[in-house]
Amino acid sequence: MRKTISERGQSLVEFSISLVIILWLLAGAVEFGIALFQYIQLRDAAQEGALYGSICPVEAKIIQRVRTASSSPIDLSVTSGTDAVNVVVTGKVGSTATDKALNVVTPGDGVNVEVTYNHTLFMPFATLFTGGSTTIPISASVTNTVLDGDLSKTICQ
Repeated sequence: MRKTISERGQSLVEFSISLVIILWLLAGAVEFGIALFQYIQLRDAAQEGALYGSICPVEAKIIQRVRTASSSPIDLSVTSGTDAVNVVVTGKVGSTATDKALNVVTPGDGVNVEVTYNHTLFMPFATLFTGGSTTIPISASVTNTVLDGDLSKTICQ
């Protein structure tokens, strides 16, 4: 059976429409993968800070520990601009997890480290799903129990 010119052109049109949709879905999968990788980095940095804070509950030292935990894919040392990473350290009291100043936590209380970053979208038409925003906030929070012992006196010196 011989195809007419219009039937041969139909395949090309179908292919081009399908290719656009497939490439758009692929871009979405890559975007999700990058955002997930960034979240894992933030979570690991928060865990590092909370672990350090459980031994040495000093806010400046915890923040420094978080900021030096990693530099890729996000540079955690950036504190201003569009690539800024924010670190918030708070103390938690008992089972109610009420916020309290970090300088008055006692052994058995918690130290909470929250790290946030705004992921910039590169996927075409992603703003249709984000309400017009070109960034997505990514946040990770970890709480550890403040320990008591000679180790904390050695590390916090």
